[in-house]
Amino acid sequence: MVEDFIREYAKKIANKPEAIQIQMQDMEDNTCEIIILADAEDVGRLIGRDGKMVGSLKTFISGTKAKDGKNYRIAVQAH
Repeated sequence: MVEDFIREYAKKIANKPEAIQIQMQDMEDNTCEIIILADAEDVGRLIGRDGKMVGSLKTFISGTKAKDGKNYRIAVQAH
């Protein structure tokens, strides 16, 4: 659910939505890292000015913690 939401949200922001890929890695301490892989020119758009765009994603998915009990971290990388 979280993975699908982030993929669709990132595709709407990116200039090259076909390049968007999502990787999820389970880590210790009940944490899941979500890595958004995007075209190099879209990385800045996904992070946003002063990190506001990726910050809003983090705020949104923090609400899912109440349902599944996991913590989420988000990273944006060029591929």
